Amino acid sequence: MILTVTLNAAVDRTIAVPNFRLGQRHRAVEARTVAGGKGVNVARALRLLGRPVIATGLAGGATGTRLLDQLRQESVMTAFTRIAGESRTNLAVIDPTSGEQTEINERGPEVSAEEVELFVERLLYLAKGASICLLAGSVPPGASEDLYARLIAELRGLGVLTVLDTDGEQMRAGLRAEPAVVAPNVPEAEEAVGHEFNDSDDLALGLTGLLEMGAGEAIVTTAEGCVAIVGEGAERRRFEATIEALEPVATVGSGDSFLAGYTAARYEGATPRECLAFGVACGAESTQHLGAGTLDRREVDRLLPRVDVRELEIPAGVH
Repeated sequence: MILTVTLNAAVDRTIAVPNFRLGQRHRAVEARTVAGGKGVNVARALRLLGRPVIATGLAGGATGTRLLDQLRQESVMTAFTRIAGESRTNLAVIDPTSGEQTEINERGPEVSAEEVELFVERLLYLAKGASICLLAGSVPPGASEDLYARLIAELRGLGVLTVLDTDGEQMRAGLRAEPAVVAPNVPEAEEAVGHEFNDSDDLALGLTGLLEMGAGEAIVTTAEGCVAIVGEGAERRRFEATIEALEPVATVGSGDSFLAGYTAARYEGATPRECLAFGVACGAESTQHLGAGTLDRREVDRLLPRVDVRELEIPAGVH
């Protein structure tokens, strides 16, 4: 079983607005509303890929009820902890004429220590039957800055492989807890290691920095695919996986679909090279749909041969 954790779940609304301009009146040509948050998006994609997954997290109010109802309609198994506050609503505006997207994300509801403890207790119970747990996205106000770090340590004690995808202090504290895999995008990785990535050498240094901060393996998703240092000891390898860009419908959540593909392949025991290739194919295919975490497994299989995975030299000093 795979678990996903979404502590700041949301109802995500994506609308397509041609020639979108601030301060102007527009008519949307397409819209979709789905349950959202990084972990929820990953769970949706895993379900579409046919992998066993339970989406966990915090949900509250009428918005929380709506997002859980939507997940049930999509046949995604859930084990959320109810909270008193109202779950957030996020908005993404896609301009199909330019491909640009504008995202407006609410901060999320305040949570109490008691609500967090109820969630942790429930997660650790479920983790006894899981092999992978993905911790993704922001945490709501009121949660401690080291909550992900605590969960990583607890899950490791249960023999569960942890995958971390977040930013800010949660990322830095989480890295110190030594997650098995960390998988940020470029801006999140730059923030974590403290420098910008201007070329492939900078990306390599960024991966090295994430490992030095505590990650067992490091993946950074890019517009073209991903770069990664994976494996342990003598088996450690550095890869770059890319695919020729598709004409996108929307790129919102493509990183979440990458992570779902990577996790799905890893759950099945695929090689690191195969995991990265499948993740890139899933991320690319998801750009053909409106709504994060949505993909077509048959189209993923069609795209998979188009993914180019190259092995690169490991930077000096990485063991």
